[in-house]
Amino acid sequence: MKQAVPISEAESLVMEVLWSDSPRTAEDVVEALRHRQNWQEATIKTLLNRLLKKGAIQAEKEGRRFLYSPLLTRDQWVVEESSSMLERLFGGRVAPLVAHFGQHGKLSASDLNALKALIKELSDDE
Repeated sequence: MKQAVPISEAESLVMEVLWSDSPRTAEDVVEALRHRQNWQEATIKTLLNRLLKKGAIQAEKEGRRFLYSPLLTRDQWVVEESSSMLERLFGGRVAPLVAHFGQHGKLSASDLNALKALIKELSDDE
């Protein structure tokens, strides 16, 4: 399993494009982001190069162009990002995170039902 690497917010948008469908050319990535971001082609190519240097993606030469695909999975990235956020904001504990969202009205009735079901399922496994 590929070790998670720090990915900036801008880089994560490029990764989302590659996670959704790979391999892709730089032009494909530019086109996919054109509708979401007001970035120049050079900006996106810079982000692709940063991700290559970090080892988050790979590039295979095909003729005169490169095909980019992720080495880092979205699940690996989410685990790393969520663990980092949880550690920074809540000392690595999940209960204060859930309490925070509950106190600030961010949990819907369906969220609460899903949490109750998850707690029951996890309790039954022990």
